[in-house]
Amino acid sequence: MDKVLILASIAPMIEGFNVPNIHLLQDEGYEVHVLANFKDEDTAANERNHRFRKQLEQQRVTVFDVAINRNPFKVINYSAYKEIKQIIDREEYAFIHCHSPIGGVLSRLAAREARKRQTKVVYTAHGFHFFKGAPTKNWLMYYTVEKWLSRYTDCLITINEEDYRTALTKQFKAKRIEKISGVGINKNKFKPIDSELKDLRRSLSGYKKEEFLLIYVGELSKRKNQHLAITMMKTVIKTIPQAKLLLVGDGELKEQYAQQIKDLQLEENVFLLGYRTDVDQLMSIADIVISTSTQEGLPVNLLEAMGTGLPIIATDCRGNRDLIHHGENGYLVGLEENERLAGYIDTLYHSNSLREDFGLRSLEYLDTYSVQAVMSQMTQIYRFVKYAQDDPALIGERKATKAFIK
Repeated sequence: MDKVLILASIAPMIEGFNVPNIHLLQDEGYEVHVLANFKDEDTAANERNHRFRKQLEQQRVTVFDVAINRNPFKVINYSAYKEIKQIIDREEYAFIHCHSPIGGVLSRLAAREARKRQTKVVYTAHGFHFFKGAPTKNWLMYYTVEKWLSRYTDCLITINEEDYRTALTKQFKAKRIEKISGVGINKNKFKPIDSELKDLRRSLSGYKKEEFLLIYVGELSKRKNQHLAITMMKTVIKTIPQAKLLLVGDGELKEQYAQQIKDLQLEENVFLLGYRTDVDQLMSIADIVISTSTQEGLPVNLLEAMGTGLPIIATDCRGNRDLIHHGENGYLVGLEENERLAGYIDTLYHSNSLREDFGLRSLEYLDTYSVQAVMSQMTQIYRFVKYAQDDPALIGERKATKAFIK
């Protein structure tokens, strides 16, 4: 039985983005191995990782726990590189599917010798760190590294239009460059509910029917930029005093955001809910989903909002603009447009029909991003990697696509 390795820097990236890939590969007849850092300084996160590891092992997945640090400059990553290389050389994988910037770097470097023995390497970029508007240092460092490593990549997978065009037009050397529809949304889990059930769930969750609930799901981080969402609420409550913002997720800026909420006297309007396993339930009781991120790959939180049939207001950044069609299923605003963001919330608050129209339009777009659609795309990619790596027709197709984009 051929073996496949799925690798990422941290366990949550495997759990959040790769469980369907694991099941798909097992169904295709592969023995699946997983490699990531399953340890975390946060006790609760460490316990979640431990439970996930047990689940993988129960599903006959071999797990390697390697101390990878997400900071590329940490010396410990050299030890991680050596350990990864030993595993790759010993296990003789048919192919490796790597994720995350540091995971992609370490695995592609470690697999250079293995590629000479026909091991293939697939890398999914969940949002390049270089993008339109990114700091120059990002282009100098991350772009340079990614372009150089593309020569050790048999298939580069992107998940948004900007990254796909960049990889093609900047002459990345991967043997094949693909774009897929993200990681897929479970339409059975995230789906609209009727008003009666919504009112019941609100009551059980401690929220009133007349409250106007905004929700933002994401890691509390500089990139997710909850600072803007919190600041915006000061304007929103002037006209919608019953508005409440639910911030779902943990992260390094939790204490900073808690202090910001206190400083702005928003304790009755903005709530840090922490890590939750019932995001689908929380989405279903909300009125609007917002995202104030500075950049995205293809945001899962917005896909979940689309599945729930909610209107969306999001910043006009890479990833967000792939999903939000301005004025059709939501609104896009600039990164500093606090007043405009609050204005769109006011518009949607006063128009139930507009909220419903936006939600229905999102549901129409959703089939492209379903788990089933993404797994169909991944099946073709995995089979290409196994059977058609050097097919001249496929290479010619890539060149034709590149010429078309130019």
